[in-house]
Amino acid sequence: MYTTEQKNEDLEDKNIQSSTIPQILKDNNTSEHDEIKENVLSETEETKPPMEKSCCPPQGTLNKIITNGVLLSLIWCVTWSITEHESLPGGNLFGLLIIFYSAIIGGKLVELIRIPSVPQLPPLLGMLLAGFIIRNVPFLSRHVRISSVWSSTLRNIALTVILIRAGLGLDPKALKHLKGVCLRLSMGPCLIEACATAVISHFLMDFPWQWGFLLGFVVGAVSPAVVVSSMLVLQDKGYGIEKGIPTLLIAASSLDDILAITGFNTFFSIVFSAGGILRNLIASFRDVAIGVMGGIVLGIFVQYFPSRDQTNIPLKRASLVLSMCVSAVLGSHHLGTHAAGGLCTLVLTFVVGKYWSNEKIRVQKIISSVWDIFQPLLFGLVGLEVSVAALKSDAIGVSVATVSLALLVRISFTFSLMSFAGFNFKEKIFIALSWMPKATVQDIK
Repeated sequence: MYTTEQKNEDLEDKNIQSSTIPQILKDNNTSEHDEIKENVLSETEETKPPMEKSCCPPQGTLNKIITNGVLLSLIWCVTWSITEHESLPGGNLFGLLIIFYSAIIGGKLVELIRIPSVPQLPPLLGMLLAGFIIRNVPFLSRHVRISSVWSSTLRNIALTVILIRAGLGLDPKALKHLKGVCLRLSMGPCLIEACATAVISHFLMDFPWQWGFLLGFVVGAVSPAVVVSSMLVLQDKGYGIEKGIPTLLIAASSLDDILAITGFNTFFSIVFSAGGILRNLIASFRDVAIGVMGGIVLGIFVQYFPSRDQTNIPLKRASLVLSMCVSAVLGSHHLGTHAAGGLCTLVLTFVVGKYWSNEKIRVQKIISSVWDIFQPLLFGLVGLEVSVAALKSDAIGVSVATVSLALLVRISFTFSLMSFAGFNFKEKIFIALSWMPKATVQDIK
């Protein structure tokens, strides 16, 4: 038995060896063949003449420029066939197109400016200058014209987009912790600057008291397009989150604008209508109540529509919020309840943002893309409103002095108001100086 088993084992070993030897030979032959093939290919590539880049048709950046140019030209031709004179020089669509691209180019050029030891200049400065140049160069101003209705509507839509970003960018926890400070910061500086402007304009420019307060609430509004955008950038980078400074300034600046618009409309009614002061005050409180209630109702609606079983939920949510808020702002202007639309937008976006929690980030990205379109339009149109020919030389100095003194009072009061809120010296200086940007709300008024 032993000898038989040993013989069988020897036969198996021989079979294994005989089967592996051809495989080894095959592998060696394959590797040699691959090496020869690689050598031949490398020699062929070396001897092959290099491909020259053809100039026709063009490639790269030039091809992209030509493609986009042809596409824009065709879109303009289609638009012209529908609207006719509106797309030609002097028409509204032609003017908006020139303003839009001029503002974008102006912003890009300002970004290229580098001054040693000076922070980078913001793109909005170039956008403002682009609109200013178009308005004050005679040749350009003759061909670039936009009706006041179109301009006002677009600026209101841009302000609505900013308020949507402000409401979605609020941190409920930080706002709850700083609700007292936020209330003081949203009301105190605006009222103080309005009163200071009224006093200064009364004694410096001989304004009646009603006109002085009307001017005060025009000057008292901060620019949400600057403050909110800047605070959102700082919040994304993590600056000041521990103490909730970005949320504080976003909420306070937005409420500051609502208060300024309400005060302006109240004194506007006092100056130009026959109604009593009490009646106008009641109308202002009515606008505030309508805005709050409307925002809560619409916010609850958007919490459940669209439902979570649908597709493209962030896009549908963003579209629904944007259309509701724009309708609220433009509708309130048509109905005469000017403060209701902006307040409704803030309340609506805060309610849905709190409900969506982390899901609101994707909605914020879509709204930010919308703002990228309206930002050059807004600042370009603001610059377009400044006419050097309409300015009187004797009024420029007095006006600058009035605004500067009132702003100095506001900064000082804001610094003292933050002295008991738990902020250090640098943070109080930062909050006080954050109230300096102007022009966005003033231009809409």
